[in-house]
Amino acid sequence: MTERLYYRDAYLRTFRANLIEIAGDGTVAYLDQTAFYPTSGGQPFDMGLIAGVRVEEVVDEGERIAHRLAAPVEAGIVDCAIDWPRRFDHMQQHTGQHLLSAIFREQFGLHTLSFHLGTESATIDLEADAVEPAIIREAERRANEIVCENRSVAVRFEQAAEAQGLRKPSEREGTLRIVSIEGLDRSACGGTHVRLTGEIGPILVRKLEKVRQAMRVEFLCGARAVGRARADCDVLVKVAQLFSAPLDDTPRLVAAQLETARAVDKARRKLESELATYQGKELYESAEADTDGVRRHVRHLTCGSMEALRALAQSFTAHPNAIFVATSVDPPAILYAVSADTGIDAGKALKACVAEAGGRGGGNSRLAQGTLPDPIGLADLAERLASAADK
Repeated sequence: MTERLYYRDAYLRTFRANLIEIAGDGTVAYLDQTAFYPTSGGQPFDMGLIAGVRVEEVVDEGERIAHRLAAPVEAGIVDCAIDWPRRFDHMQQHTGQHLLSAIFREQFGLHTLSFHLGTESATIDLEADAVEPAIIREAERRANEIVCENRSVAVRFEQAAEAQGLRKPSEREGTLRIVSIEGLDRSACGGTHVRLTGEIGPILVRKLEKVRQAMRVEFLCGARAVGRARADCDVLVKVAQLFSAPLDDTPRLVAAQLETARAVDKARRKLESELATYQGKELYESAEADTDGVRRHVRHLTCGSMEALRALAQSFTAHPNAIFVATSVDPPAILYAVSADTGIDAGKALKACVAEAGGRGGGNSRLAQGTLPDPIGLADLAERLASAADK
């Protein structure tokens, strides 16, 4: 059994332990006691050094803890050191989560379903179909107020049968580790936490989104919050500089620019549609009909998307007895359009042809597109489709 030193002292940065077992290729170490926190409860594992070798992962195996190392080590008494900046960051985020979860429950009746601590930010999933932004802002304000009050954060061990007032009932039996925020919260938790709420540092709630049957709140604490706020501010300042305007005016200016861009894009698409209609009609009139009266147009592109040709193809085949085929070499793709009176189902015909060539495609009876793994045989495929006229 591994004695878990982090349970009683989250601030322990260095310690000495007996490396009692080595597994695998010599890079999995088991200590008689450890301050390294294993991944658990949404909190990632600690990193650091054991006998001067980097710790790459810490795994909870129930009665004992495995330390996966970057290189083999020898059994015996070893000196160990925790990566303190990483540990303290995790302590700030985890205690900040307890604080926010307690406020969401106490003030708004919102229960926390889960917690995840990532490398960039942390998240809380709340049991709710929707949460008003005003609630998020108030929870953030109140959390920072309690940070400034510098309330104590205490760790105690209590029997599960006697533990009262827990924010979330625990299903564990025996001894529980209770983390309490003075006058606010009591939670059963095995994670590492700061001693005072002031050590959490500023709390920044940055995002709210719907995730399945819950609302996910993304937040950052301490140095993470300051760093993210600085990065956000730098971005906003650059945007303001582009507009040569005060920062507070940029939302209005950006909205105006977007509205103008939408109007310009709408006008452009209208002009492109009108041009494609004209070009399609002109292309149709210049194409010679074969003996069956069908007019065909085949176009080969060396590169680029064929999206621009869709309107042209539809315009060409808006006229009777018309078949339009276009191919692109990079990437290998094909476009197929037919007029209704040809008797051809464009979607079925193209899908069958590209499947034979190892590609994929489909569409409706009038217009279809497909992609191929390589351009070999594209020209032959285009000719097959262009010559089809099952009348």
